[in-house]
Amino acid sequence: MENNELLMQVTAKAKTWLTEKYDAETRAQVQALLDKEDKTELIEAFYKDLEFGTGGLRGIMGVGTNRVNIYTIGGATQGLANYLLKEFSALEQIKVVIGHDCRNNSRKYAEISADIFSANGIKAYLFEDLRPTPEVSYAIRKLGCQSGIMITASHNPKAYNGYKVYWEDGAQVIPPYDKNIIAEVNRVNAADIKFDGNKELIEILSKDMDKAYIDDLKTVMLTPDAVKRHGKIGIVYTPLHGTGFTIIPDALKACGFTNIINVPEQDVLSGDFPTVVSPNPEDPAAMAMAVKKGEETNAELVFATDPDADRFGAAIRNDKGEFILLNGNQTMLILIYYIITRKRELGQLTGKEYTVRTIVTSALTQIVSEKNGVEMFECYTGFKWIASVMRELEGKRQYIGGGEESYGFLAEDFVRDKDSVSAAILFGEIAAWAKDNGKTLYEMLQDIYVEYGFSKEKGVSVVKEGRSGAEEIEAMMKNFRENPIKELAGSKVTLIKDYVTLKATDLNLNEEYTLEMPTTSNVLQYFTQDGTKVSIRPSGTEPKIKFYVEVHSKLKSREDYNAVDAAAEKKIEQVCKDLGI
Repeated sequence: MENNELLMQVTAKAKTWLTEKYDAETRAQVQALLDKEDKTELIEAFYKDLEFGTGGLRGIMGVGTNRVNIYTIGGATQGLANYLLKEFSALEQIKVVIGHDCRNNSRKYAEISADIFSANGIKAYLFEDLRPTPEVSYAIRKLGCQSGIMITASHNPKAYNGYKVYWEDGAQVIPPYDKNIIAEVNRVNAADIKFDGNKELIEILSKDMDKAYIDDLKTVMLTPDAVKRHGKIGIVYTPLHGTGFTIIPDALKACGFTNIINVPEQDVLSGDFPTVVSPNPEDPAAMAMAVKKGEETNAELVFATDPDADRFGAAIRNDKGEFILLNGNQTMLILIYYIITRKRELGQLTGKEYTVRTIVTSALTQIVSEKNGVEMFECYTGFKWIASVMRELEGKRQYIGGGEESYGFLAEDFVRDKDSVSAAILFGEIAAWAKDNGKTLYEMLQDIYVEYGFSKEKGVSVVKEGRSGAEEIEAMMKNFRENPIKELAGSKVTLIKDYVTLKATDLNLNEEYTLEMPTTSNVLQYFTQDGTKVSIRPSGTEPKIKFYVEVHSKLKSREDYNAVDAAAEKKIEQVCKDLGI
């Protein structure tokens, strides 16, 4: 019965896309879905409207309300334009920046968005070609804009595209703005979208913006002399077919690195990502070609960025000279440790500095920060929450770094989203600084573990596609809440945090307390007696439920590293078994 009802609703909704408001190509594609005997595709395309998640609007490209196409993109842009006209009605000229990545249709969606903004009397700065997400954030601040958008689906597979919305501070929108924008978007009918642009209000951003961005990025360096001494360090860099290609090699050279080795097959800009299944540096397979190039060229470092170049992945050589992939927690740990250590050495720590991490990121960065007298704030997953802390403390305290386990880091405050460009510059610089100190990066990482404690982390994503998958994920979260886990890898659960209710339950004291967060979020965390931490959350941008496992122990010396690491790996396996994943 329920399925019949759903099919009737979906069919009625799809038929509204057969009117003259929609172009002929769209109408033909919708009719084809209606005519198909198997209605699965029709249902998936129309059973709901695309919603904002942690990364804005994101979905599979195709016709329908639950797909990314010129009408869902157009509706989002018209809704945003309507909201901007209300919110900034006192301004003579409202301004926005528009960027896009390498994905199929990205340029088309960017140009359509520029037309819609300009048709609404809003000045649109459109980048001449694809550019990294952090540069869009930079340009919004640099040009004094009220908003901006980035056409991208970040690291998602090739079938996806999307739309990130930025506010005047250069950060992705947070409540109440996101909800207000969505309310406006939901009021928009296809007939309301003003597709006919005003070319006088569209300005093309050229390489001048790249130069300004790179000049400012040079200021994040803390040991430029070390780079002068070791600028010949071999660095393999792959943009994974994406936007990093347009700026990262130039930025590294501008900062003094002279031996940048590319991966020609992956310099090919393509929304089909021909050499990888998943264009994500978190995926070891995505970095395999670059690592092979590193081995062939005797390079010391391997860097990779995702298609919109906000995520940064790195590989370093271990004590046997083999390349090992760092996870996002390790990369962030090295960056935070270096920034704090160098600022202390340079006498730049005044007591007003702070760092930020997300609640699913390793607590080790917190220990490093606090042991050096730097306060670290915790926030929700998604860089917009890190930027929200920055906005709150602007002018009062000094941001010196923040990040998340999902390969995102931001070293500077003139950008308000994760920035792989500054991360690449700093990471190369850290390798040079470690050389000055007679160490490899691998030895430096081990020494951090010896000084501050050892942790090992693993992320596990369980993919559940489509409508039925979303229901399964919901059921899994419900089950974890109603039947809380009592023990993980033989250690008793002593604390449970539920960010839906904003309640924490201390099982040792049998007490409950409130979690101080700006809003609720569908995240559940378990902490055990021996320091193990598990976080569970549905992804805001992909059809996945994510598990983040973190185990802790002591490391007495570098010599003990392999044994301690192996024991932690075994423990993580047991935790995953106990979780049923």
